[in-house]
Amino acid sequence: MSRVESRGKQQAQAIADAGGVMTHRQILFVIFGLMAGMFLSSLDQTIVGTSMRTIADDLDGLSLQAWVTTAYLITSTIATPIYGKLSDIFGRRPLFIIAIVIFLVGSVAAGFAGTMYQLAIFRALQGLGAGGLMALPLAIMGDILAPRERAKYQGYFLAVFGISSVIGPLIGGVLSGTPEILFVTGWRWVFLINLPIGALALVIVTRFLHIPHTKRKVRIDWWGAATVVIALVPLLLVAEKGREWGWDSLGAILCYVVGGLGIAAFIISERLMGDDALIPLKLFKHPTFSMATVLGVLVGFGMFGAMMTIPLYLQLVNGATPTESGFLMLPMILGLMIASIVSGQLISRTGKYSIFPKTGTGLMALGFFWLTFLTADKPVIWIMIGMFLVGLGLGQLMQTLTIASQNSVGPRDIGVATSSSTFFRQIGGTLGVAVLFSVLFSRIPETIASAFASKPVKDGIAAAVADPAVLSDPANKKILELFQQGQSGGSLGTALDGDTSFLNGSDPRLAAPFLEGFNNATVTIYWVGLAVVLIAFVLSFFLKAAPLRQKSALQENADNEAALAAQAAAAETGSMVAPDVSLDAAEADSISDDGRAPRKK
Repeated sequence: MSRVESRGKQQAQAIADAGGVMTHRQILFVIFGLMAGMFLSSLDQTIVGTSMRTIADDLDGLSLQAWVTTAYLITSTIATPIYGKLSDIFGRRPLFIIAIVIFLVGSVAAGFAGTMYQLAIFRALQGLGAGGLMALPLAIMGDILAPRERAKYQGYFLAVFGISSVIGPLIGGVLSGTPEILFVTGWRWVFLINLPIGALALVIVTRFLHIPHTKRKVRIDWWGAATVVIALVPLLLVAEKGREWGWDSLGAILCYVVGGLGIAAFIISERLMGDDALIPLKLFKHPTFSMATVLGVLVGFGMFGAMMTIPLYLQLVNGATPTESGFLMLPMILGLMIASIVSGQLISRTGKYSIFPKTGTGLMALGFFWLTFLTADKPVIWIMIGMFLVGLGLGQLMQTLTIASQNSVGPRDIGVATSSSTFFRQIGGTLGVAVLFSVLFSRIPETIASAFASKPVKDGIAAAVADPAVLSDPANKKILELFQQGQSGGSLGTALDGDTSFLNGSDPRLAAPFLEGFNNATVTIYWVGLAVVLIAFVLSFFLKAAPLRQKSALQENADNEAALAAQAAAAETGSMVAPDVSLDAAEADSISDDGRAPRKK
């Protein structure tokens, strides 16, 4: 046995001997390891998004770049509940280490991909690791901290998310814009930069993440894993590609049918597997878990929809570069972190969280409503205020819904409840991006045609075309060619479905119909987002907020084991009642099932 393993077993035993109670120092070291793992996943998403155009140009696969994103999305979403369930069975630490290793192997392979097809495959491999990096840290937090204390520490994770959201586009822009670094093409470092971060995460996790785990004999839900793949792959695929294929095309209809059959097979499989299911259906018997899951889907819809469309708006309408758009997202990150820290402290002090789903969804709705008043000539501060309001709402919701889900189940189901919460939020996010982008690009031809028809725009274009300086400016060449082709306003709308660089530096009078049309189309999707978040706001009043438990999952497991041991000792001595213990085996099981201690007899 290695020194690290020996020291790890001693640490785990020390925690077990302390009744599952960890010191503040032990908790912080564990959190640092989890933060490093989460940073890997969150940074990767922002850094790759900024660099994708450069990568696609270098690999001659611009038309295939969507598959690179889709492959990562599919595997990370599917892997999330699998990691949660397996970590309940085999322990969090080995699964978290496996997730990091898989992610790093995928990063190295992606860094040396020779074609877009290879890159899509290697990004899918990365996604298999990312599913664990997203779900397991929150499950581990559920193990080592009582629900009431958990909110105080989860601000650290949102800080990681905020930092990666800001520096990711900057790093991605710098790396992809550099021809060569250490004899390797610059964009390849977008993936290779994960290696030192991942190595640090592995060192910290291997050294400090040692928590007791109670082994249980269970069946592995192979059928659940297989049917969730059959259910989700076609549905995620059509969500990503439906606009390109056509929502009523043969390929889309086939995806609907296969996905629907997969969902039916998955439900049957989970019912037959009972407590050993990948996502046990008994979880949905808890009203709190069920409502928190529904709210998670709706919040994910609004969150990912806003985060994907706002940077695009900033770049196209406000003329920001990808790097600048990352910095302009700071108000959302600032609002998210402020709300998370404040709500976390209040939850820790009061033990109550029922108000935050209401105020969180209310502020998100207010933010979307504010964004519906956007116009192309509004200063950038207007959209930044809307982002700040959305961030204030998200900061109260992301951790609160996770805590509600974890608090509604027993310690044995913490992992699967956490991963299920993350899983359904990702599903909501995927739907949000697919639906909102579909609405956006279907509206653009109509809104641009309307912009062309307005008298101020017509007069502006006429004045610009009559100006010799405008005609001779190279920056106006592409946009003038579009006008000279005699296309209608509606057909010109397709120009925004591809390369939009022709708007950069062109005369504002010539660009006006495109910018105004894109703005009006974007306002439509903010109305859609507002409607979804308002539904979440109404449903938040039906969330039953049970009192937060005072003990962590480790402490509850230790208490259960002590109760069973005392009962066994009492049985051997013939005593009727175990000393200092009032729980029998059935009562211990009841704690595992519903997370609440039974009444003493």
